[in-house]
Amino acid sequence: MTIQTIKVLSTNISVKKGTVKKPIDHIKLNHHGVMGDAHAGSWHRQVSMLGVESFNKFSKEAGRKIEYGEFAENITTEGMEIFKTTPLDRFLNQDIELEVTQIGKHCHGDSCAIFREVGNCVMPKEGIFVRVLHGGDLKAGDVLEYHPKIFSTLIITLSDRASSGEYEDRSGPRVKELLETFFEMNRFHYDITNVIIPDDAKQLDQLVSKAKDKYDFVFTTGGTGIGPRDITVDVIKPLLDKEIPGIMDMIRMKYGMEKPNALISRSIAGLIGNTMVFTLPGSVKAVNEYLAEITKVLRHLVLMLYSIDSH
Repeated sequence: MTIQTIKVLSTNISVKKGTVKKPIDHIKLNHHGVMGDAHAGSWHRQVSMLGVESFNKFSKEAGRKIEYGEFAENITTEGMEIFKTTPLDRFLNQDIELEVTQIGKHCHGDSCAIFREVGNCVMPKEGIFVRVLHGGDLKAGDVLEYHPKIFSTLIITLSDRASSGEYEDRSGPRVKELLETFFEMNRFHYDITNVIIPDDAKQLDQLVSKAKDKYDFVFTTGGTGIGPRDITVDVIKPLLDKEIPGIMDMIRMKYGMEKPNALISRSIAGLIGNTMVFTLPGSVKAVNEYLAEITKVLRHLVLMLYSIDSH
């Protein structure tokens, strides 16, 4: 697999917010961001980056050459349209590791120097923000490798009959289809693994326990009712470090208003380490209903988990 890289064209700094940044020979990155820069701090937008690919488009609109730092970016790059990255992607070299936290920002309008002059600014649309995971010195000419975040997902279908080959599993593949749609809409890179096991508590416990921090998401389908073989919730609930009750409560109430049988589902959601776990009922119809609601908050859950304030 070819590793994509970007080249640093300029490193820039400003001591006051709302002003253009001035190119300097090098910047020193630490756990607060760029040393001496007005935007450094203990937050998720420590360092700003903008690609020259965006510069070139805006220069034509402005009718003049835009100098590096005028958009208040700390790092000017070349090599890829960095605004097409997603949160948790990373840029790194042998010393430095930067994690993407936000694409674009709210435009400050009159408080932004370039906006006051031109009446527009590319930073709110195509600038990105990163936080420093590992610091060091960075200068023009340095190269950073791009490593996209791969969201790993394990889908477990629990069914005695499907695991023995009596009938084809339809709910697990449907979970996969819906998650693929969600990941692609959000430009997330992903891999998904489907497994089928019988309604066996020991096998489920082993699978989910091994999935902790190896997978970003675990979705189970089946075994959320009250029958003697419905063991999914009983196995997973004790494994959770944090439960997220509101999601499943809302789904039960929403669909239970018209079809009271939906209220019988014991589905739960929560965290095991940094792994999000969702237990879904076993029917394709229920999978559609549950994921229609879960995917509305899934991106926000990811950002919250990694302390990225998306408000």
